[in-house]
Amino acid sequence: MSTETAILAGGCFWCVEAIYDDLQGVSAVESGYIGGRTANPTYREVCGGDTDHAEAIRIRFDPLVVSYADLLDIFFHVHDPTTPNRQGNDVGTQYRSAIFPQDDSQRTAAEAAIVKAAALWPDPVVTTIESGTWYPAEDYHQEYYARTGDTTPYCNFVVGPKVRKFREKYADRLKSRG
Repeated sequence: MSTETAILAGGCFWCVEAIYDDLQGVSAVESGYIGGRTANPTYREVCGGDTDHAEAIRIRFDPLVVSYADLLDIFFHVHDPTTPNRQGNDVGTQYRSAIFPQDDSQRTAAEAAIVKAAALWPDPVVTTIESGTWYPAEDYHQEYYARTGDTTPYCNFVVGPKVRKFREKYADRLKSRG
């Protein structure tokens, strides 16, 4: 199996992590922080808005099963890329829509995906293409929705509906549940 890495920021990392965990060809998804100016930021620092980091996910995937372009297509269907520094009630630079390409090929694909996404949305797409150093989030953030399900109010009202919508739309692309 060949493995590549993709890093995407589409609001709260609990939402996007749970979606990509279900996707065929994805071997691992890690929540973390990227795009800021503070080394080894904590969740509290990032949420304070003073580090400029985005909550993001780092995806390890097999490009023979799911392409980077497919990951980006899904990205633009599962979050709102038209609201600067916001996803729903989550507001702040840490919730921005951003793509962090790992090489020139990914940068080119990201640029094309943004153009393609502009046709999907009635408002302008504000997704940025950025660079930065990856910092894993604290352990309690990893696989959060997988561990808690809809037991917390945020997951019940925000994460769960996004995951269910994804599972319906992409049923043919989901990992088998055994």
